[in-house]
Amino acid sequence: MAIRKIRVIGDPCLEKKCKPVVKITDGTRILIEDMFDTMYEAQGVGLAAPQVGILRRICVVDIRDEEPIVLINPELIESSGEQTDQEGCLSVPGKSAEVTRPDYVKVKSLDIDMNEVIYEGEGLKARAILHEMDHLDGILYGERANEPYHDLEEDEEYEEMEE
Repeated sequence: MAIRKIRVIGDPCLEKKCKPVVKITDGTRILIEDMFDTMYEAQGVGLAAPQVGILRRICVVDIRDEEPIVLINPELIESSGEQTDQEGCLSVPGKSAEVTRPDYVKVKSLDIDMNEVIYEGEGLKARAILHEMDHLDGILYGERANEPYHDLEEDEEYEEMEE
């Protein structure tokens, strides 16, 4: 459909808690399509509505190994394990930081037809779901990071030295 402008760190929209979705409208459906288009164009694995300036509890995730998912009013119902890895964000361009998150999650959500669904994820999928859900509460990954943000170029230089 359309590529929307991604809000970046410093934009007040990224610091606000989103409101629940109470009904699906044509506008909601268009927003979700646009979010997928925007995420793919930016080569991301997830995108939350506040990242495109909409303060609603909607996010999309596609780690490319499974079917893409839409999370509407998601709630974490279970998590376990631990994983630590570098994390980035389309709203914090050119930066990354090490973040520790659960390795497994189970989330209750609504689908595009307002039916309750349960999603489970491990590894990258769990990380992506939790990262996007944080956006719905106005939390950027830097608030959960084990270290300050650093430039992605530093990561690439380090990887080149390892090879």
